[in-house]
Amino acid sequence: MKKSVVLTGMPAAGKSTVGVILAKRLGLGFTDSDVYIQTREGRRLSEIIEAEGLERFKSIEEEHLCTMAVDKSVIATGGSVIYGQRAMAHLAEEGVIVYLNTPLKLLLERLSDLTARGVVIAPGMGVEGLYAERHPLYMDRADLVIPTEGLTPSGVADTIQAELIKVYGEIWR
Repeated sequence: MKKSVVLTGMPAAGKSTVGVILAKRLGLGFTDSDVYIQTREGRRLSEIIEAEGLERFKSIEEEHLCTMAVDKSVIATGGSVIYGQRAMAHLAEEGVIVYLNTPLKLLLERLSDLTARGVVIAPGMGVEGLYAERHPLYMDRADLVIPTEGLTPSGVADTIQAELIKVYGEIWR
C-alpha cells in the first residue's frame, strides 16, 4: 500500500500550499522538491538553470529526486518533474501521483516572472505552450486528477483526501 502523496502540476497550481495542508491532515511529513534541490545544490533553481542550462537542470533535478526519501510524506514536486522518467518511477513506488489540474486561464493570472521563479521553459515559449506540452504528460502519469478551479487550497486538500479514501481506502482518513 502506497503511504505517500506526490503532487504534480504546472507552476502556480498550488502544490506547495496544498501539500502543507494535506500533510497536516494526514499526519505525514512534507517535502517541497524545489526546496530540497536548492538545499542540496546550495543555490536557487533560477541560478542552476542560468548556470547549467535547461537540459542539465532536468538531469540535476532527476538525480536529486531519485535519492529523495518518499515514504510517509506529501511531496510537492516542481512542475518539470514530469520530464524525468526515473524520478517519476521512483516517486510512484511509494506515492500516489496526484495531478492538480489547474486551468490555463488561472495559471496565466498567477504566473508572472517565469525566469525568477526557476521555471523550466524553452526560450521563447509562453505559459500556453508550456501547458500544452506538460498537461498530457501529467494526465498520463496521474493516479488521481484533481480539478482545482473554484477551490481554495483547503478545498483542494479536502478533495484529494476524499479521493484517496474513495480509491485507496480508510488508511487515508
